[in-house]
Amino acid sequence: EPEVKRKRGRPRKTAAPADESGSEAKEVMTPQAMAMAADEQDILTIESTRTVETEADKAKNNLLDLMESLRSKRILTGMIQGVEGNPDSEPRAVVYRGEFKILIPASLCIERPTDFRGMKPNDVLKYQITKRLGAEIEYIVKGIDPESGVVVASRMDAMAIRRRQFYYGKDRDGNNLIYEGCIAEARIICVIRTGAFIELFGQECFVPLQELGYQRMVDAMRHFAPGQRILVKVLRLDRTDPDHIKIELSAKQVSANPYEKVMQKHAVGNHYVGTVSVIHLGGIWVSLDSGLDCLCNFPVQG
Repeated sequence: EPEVKRKRGRPRKTAAPADESGSEAKEVMTPQAMAMAADEQDILTIESTRTVETEADKAKNNLLDLMESLRSKRILTGMIQGVEGNPDSEPRAVVYRGEFKILIPASLCIERPTDFRGMKPNDVLKYQITKRLGAEIEYIVKGIDPESGVVVASRMDAMAIRRRQFYYGKDRDGNNLIYEGCIAEARIICVIRTGAFIELFGQECFVPLQELGYQRMVDAMRHFAPGQRILVKVLRLDRTDPDHIKIELSAKQVSANPYEKVMQKHAVGNHYVGTVSVIHLGGIWVSLDSGLDCLCNFPVQG
C-alpha cells in the first residue's frame, strides 16, 4: 500500500482528563514548563528585536538567575513575604521570585539566639522571622526543584560573602571600605518599640531609639518598617574576629542637629502651635510644626 504522508502542523493540545464531577480539569504549567515555552512562542514584533517580556520570558530569566546562583554563588535579592512551619518543624522564611517559591530555613536565615528564655525554640524562631516580614534580604540558592518550582536558599551564606567583601575589602588606595566615621546605606530588617535591627553589608546591628533620629520618639514602629533603606554612620567597628564582627551604628548622627537651626525661628516670650506627643510625670512633651520638641513642665504645687 502507498505510504500516506501526514501534513505537519501545530501540535494539537491533548484534552485534560475530566475530574469526578465530569468537568474538564485545567492544565497547570510548572515554572520549568513556562521557561521552556519562552523559546516556542512566535511573536510578531514592531522592531527587529522584541522589547516586551512575556510571562514565559520572565519565568525563563528567573530560572536562569536561580541556576546561576546555585552554580556560582551569585547573590540574589528578595523580600520576606511569608513564614511557614509548625511547632514541630523548623520555621522557614518564604521569598517569591516570579513563579518560584524560595524557602529559607530559620537556621540559614537568622542568627540563633543563645537564650530562648524557657520558650520552645521553633516558636521563638518563627516569631523572629515574622518580625522580619517585608524586609529586603540577600540569599544564595542551595537547591532547586524546577518541576515544582521550590527553591532552598541561605541568607547566612550571602551575609558571610558580603562581610568578607566590605569589612575586609580595600579600595584602590588600599583603604578599608568600611571604617569608623563612614556613612553608608543600610537595610532595616526588623523594628521593635525600642529600636531597629539594621543590616549593613551582611552584619546586623541593633540601633536604639535615641540613635534613630533627633526627634523624640516613643515607638520606633511608628516611624520605621522592615524593607526601608536608611543612611547610617559607623560609630564603632571591631573586626579582629571575622566570625564575630562588632559594630555600632547611628542614623541620627548622619546629619547635623536640625534643632540648632530650628531654634533660630523661635523667640522667647512668643506663642506657637504644637501637638501633645508624650505625657509623663514631669510634664508634657509638645511637637511644634517646625519639628522641634519641647517639654512643658507642670506647675509646681505647694
